[in-house]
This record gives sequence, structure tokens and C-alpha cells, in this order.
Amino acid sequence: MDISNETKEQTKKRLIEVLKTSTLRIYETPYYFKETSVDDFYFDPEALAMVKDEEVWSYLIPMESPQNENFKIFSFHFKDGLDNSGFVGWLASSIKEELGSGLFVVCGQNSKKGGIFDYWGCPIEIADEVLGFINKLKS
Repeated sequence: MDISNETKEQTKKRLIEVLKTSTLRIYETPYYFKETSVDDFYFDPEALAMVKDEEVWSYLIPMESPQNENFKIFSFHFKDGLDNSGFVGWLASSIKEELGSGLFVVCGQNSKKGGIFDYWGCPIEIADEVLGFINKLKS
């Protein structure tokens, strides 16, 4: 993980370059969080992420019903060698300021694809606006 001493403008410039060089994948199927007791853990190969706290396992899995709180999912893999520190906070804050929506982010590690990668989720209702804003930042 990199530590950067830079101004806010330098950070923005660096992170826009990170965004421009990242690989963005957009998932067609909506996803939702399915919860089970910590005692009822099972491996779900459909899950993009499995996270737990003291009470539940939370599985990020493809939508099962439109009655669930479903999310549009997209992910970023970063170019190896670029300092992507601060990316999640910067992009999430930028989206919140521009569109008023919060997001969630689940991170993982893939050393063969530049290290840290992110799954992002946003409300389906504003997915087109979120992805349009990201594309505007990339151009």
C-alpha cells in the first residue's frame, strides 16, 4: 500500500489517471446481500463476496427476487505499478457529491492483476447515472 504526500488537486489528477487505466467490468445481473447465521456458513460459488460479523454471514449473490434491495455491480482492476491509494474514498465521495447516492465497496486482492480490486454496488435506480459519471471522469 502506498503512502502519498500530495495536495488535493495532485490526488485528484493521480486518481483520474488510475481510473483511466483501470479495467472496468459491469455486471448485467443485479446482486443483493443474502444473510445467514454465522453458524450456517456455506460456500456459494455464485457469490462475489462473503463477509461476516459477529452474527451473520453476508453473501453478495445474484438477485433472487425484485423485492430484495438489489444493486448494480461493477468492478475495477488497477494497472500494476500505479498508486491507487485513496481511490475508493475519492470516487465514492465524488459520486455522492455529484449524484447524492451512497455506494458500497468490497475489496479483494489479485496479485496477477495489479493487486487490490474493488466490487462496487449502487442502487439500480441510478446505475446509468453512476456509470455515466464514471465514464465522464475517464474521458
